[in-house]
Amino acid sequence: MALELIPLCTVAVTLRDPIAVGDGPAGMRLIYEVAEATVTGDRINGRMIGQASADWLTITGTTVSLDVRVTFETDDGAIILAQYLGRSDVSQGAGAAPIYVAPRFETGDERYAWLNSIQAAGKGVLDGSQLTYEWYELR
Repeated sequence: MALELIPLCTVAVTLRDPIAVGDGPAGMRLIYEVAEATVTGDRINGRMIGQASADWLTITGTTVSLDVRVTFETDDGAIILAQYLGRSDVSQGAGAAPIYVAPRFETGDERYAWLNSIQAAGKGVLDGSQLTYEWYELR
């Protein structure tokens, strides 16, 4: 049985300048607040709402680990929480290697209830303060 990647959406993110927490017990921690984010695709379209969205990064050696939560409102009024963890290699500098993530979703809107039971995977590219992901539903 082969794994299928079904296109889900493109996520375009604009990041604010990082807040450096410093080198703690888990590694160097940076917080990148999200200034804005949009989701576009055949099955889901919308934009970030609220102020609580951020990329929490921990750098240990040459590996960066991401822990992200963002809330989207779809063009037709549904509220969707996306959470994802991810990893990237920063040995050649930030943005030199892709960012790989595993998004999951929560919503109470019946039109998007299918999101509650899927696992997604994504690949992102960082270019300065612009982060662009392609997300796929795993089947």
